[in-house]
Amino acid sequence: MSGSMSHVKVLDLSRVFAGPWAAQMLADFGAEVIKIEHVQGGDDVRRMGVPHLNADGGETGVTSSFLAMNRGKRSLAVDMSKPEGQKIVADLAADADVLIENFKLGNMAKFNLDYETLSKVNPRLVYCSVTGYGQTNPRSARPGYDPVFQAVTGIMSITGVPDGQPGAGPNLVGYSISDITAGCYAVIAILAALNHRDAGGGQGQHLDIALYDTQVHAASHMAMNYLSNGKVPFRNGTASQITCPWQVFNAADKPIMIAVGNDPQFRRFAGLLGCPELADDVRYATNIERVRHKETLVPILSARIGEWQAAALQAKLDEVGIAAGPINSFDEVLVDEQVVHRNLRRRMTHPAAGEIDVIANPIRFSATPNVYDRAPPELGADTDWVLDTHLGLSAEEIAKLREQGIVG
Repeated sequence: MSGSMSHVKVLDLSRVFAGPWAAQMLADFGAEVIKIEHVQGGDDVRRMGVPHLNADGGETGVTSSFLAMNRGKRSLAVDMSKPEGQKIVADLAADADVLIENFKLGNMAKFNLDYETLSKVNPRLVYCSVTGYGQTNPRSARPGYDPVFQAVTGIMSITGVPDGQPGAGPNLVGYSISDITAGCYAVIAILAALNHRDAGGGQGQHLDIALYDTQVHAASHMAMNYLSNGKVPFRNGTASQITCPWQVFNAADKPIMIAVGNDPQFRRFAGLLGCPELADDVRYATNIERVRHKETLVPILSARIGEWQAAALQAKLDEVGIAAGPINSFDEVLVDEQVVHRNLRRRMTHPAAGEIDVIANPIRFSATPNVYDRAPPELGADTDWVLDTHLGLSAEEIAKLREQGIVG
């Protein structure tokens, strides 16, 4: 069966995380994705992450981060700084549906591969630019990486131990949240633009995706706290700032995350802990009041929870419909029965690394399942195939381009 986007051709000129993540999502949906990399070294992410080890513990020359962002793609190695390389990319773009790039502002114009130029050749092209600060603002020329955007968009101001407690201070979210968030927004924008094109007259458009913008929007429910009451959200450790109880508690043997989502749940929770009177106390009867009086409520709950073994408490919480769970490390996550049942860990064969496990796409289609037929490619692995199949170049023409260093 073909994927839901098997009719779509994508040129992925992006590097590192956000753009490649978006392109991989489209590849999972069945799109033909051609990853265009610099002939010397390719995508920087080939050198980021930890070395992937084979079954004997030896390094394979492949990195974890590249494997995470680039399955389902073909790799074309080309030097876009040279006119011949630019022509190859422009010719491929002439019949592409989507182009994704995350070069610094103005660089694509230097290569004659900007939207204004390519849209004249292919008006149907959906051209997605992913940058740190967007195409039009005073910071557009600034470089930026995930931790910078976590800092400037407020994420670090609400992540970490509260002031006045041991270890107080801002912390990074433990993964590249700004990159992955931007990548997901890019996919949403691309799908919307393709829908508009195909339903509204065949016209493509330029998409301006900024990590700054998408991270601000993704945290809008926290920003709205400030816009609603003028109080600036703050670091609160594992606890919610808008719901209580909603945090990590220490059971007798280990921590457990407990999230009580509404007032009926709190009544059941209080009954389970042997203090049903809390649900009738005006200070704790409603969520808004529980948040206001959390300084007195949480110690009471903590003392009761500390009498339980985490597994026993988890079982009782499940019985009464209260959300809870252990703080798993990734070695525990990846063998969890949920991961196994949902088939979130997939096996693929990589030409250099051999059999590898990857994390599956979480979106489930009933009629057009995701495609997992192509492992993340080695640099330039598909150069000849792309130039032959899509541009009709002969073996002699390709060999000449390779001799000139145009392709690899």
